[in-house]
Amino acid sequence: MPSRFAILPSDIIQYLSLSLNDTSTITPEFHNSTHEPLQILRLPHPRTGLPSLFLPLEHLQSRSSVDFSDAGVLEIQAVCPPDERSWIVGEEVVADGKMLTMIPIDPAFLLLPILQTTQPLDGSSVQFRTLDDLFEEGTKKFETSLQERGKTTAPRTQDIHRLCSLECTRKALSRLCEVKEISPEIIVYRYSPAKFLKYLRAKVAYLESSVVLDKSQTVIRNLAKEGLMDDGREDLLRLGRTQACCDLLSQYLPPETYATLLASYDFSSLQKLIQANRDEALTAAAVAAPPAKGKGSKVDIKVATATNGKKRKATKASQGVEKLKRVNTTGMAKLSSFFAKS
Repeated sequence: MPSRFAILPSDIIQYLSLSLNDTSTITPEFHNSTHEPLQILRLPHPRTGLPSLFLPLEHLQSRSSVDFSDAGVLEIQAVCPPDERSWIVGEEVVADGKMLTMIPIDPAFLLLPILQTTQPLDGSSVQFRTLDDLFEEGTKKFETSLQERGKTTAPRTQDIHRLCSLECTRKALSRLCEVKEISPEIIVYRYSPAKFLKYLRAKVAYLESSVVLDKSQTVIRNLAKEGLMDDGREDLLRLGRTQACCDLLSQYLPPETYATLLASYDFSSLQKLIQANRDEALTAAAVAAPPAKGKGSKVDIKVATATNGKKRKATKASQGVEKLKRVNTTGMAKLSSFFAKS
């Protein structure tokens, strides 16, 4: 099996270290826990629908300061270099230059494409269902939609069922669904696009107030490029930050859901400024562009006349050129005769 270079969370490193060590070094807590091997799930990415790899942490006993309890699932990403590269680790050379990373992902994003299939195409409301019935219907319709779209590399069915059985996934339902408690033993759910939109807007507000946005050089550079960092544009800057947060969330949203999120805000004044900046940049580029070089064109003559106020006089030829003009060429063969076919 080829080696891979990866940056792992401390919980995963500790888990793997305990698994590889001698059984005598394993603590009683770890030995008595529900120790199961790490199982990687192959699930559809919420934005593209393409199969991606995810690692659930439900059976991982956390013993470090890093807390993944809110995430519950890690997304495995591969950062590929533009050219062929290798890793040198100590005295070992890893031929594959990709770097694997594991990033926490909200389970609600993974549930979204599955629950969206339970919505009727005509927009009518559906009945409340129990948790098992909702997941069963959503999984079947999602698998059918993948087959209709001709997905030859569709996610594995058992992985979708395993995702729905995770405790963190069941807790995430409250962010996407309306919930009714029929009795202490019976709780029913119904997917609600309006409730999920409200949840997304809360995420946008949280990102706006966090320091993560201020530390992103890419976001700050884009805001400054549009002139939003200038004095007197505080309202436009606030809209620019909101749109930047929406763009960050769009990495985990289907295009239709992302469009709905953008439509819930009024970005008209911001878009007007951005369009004005683009028009100004195009005008400046057209003025700074060099004039087209055309031999004897009327446009060049008009430009030269407008620039100088009058036509320029023809420059005087040199003495050598004047002497050549007076040479008697009578009886001489034309130059083209030397290239005629024999």
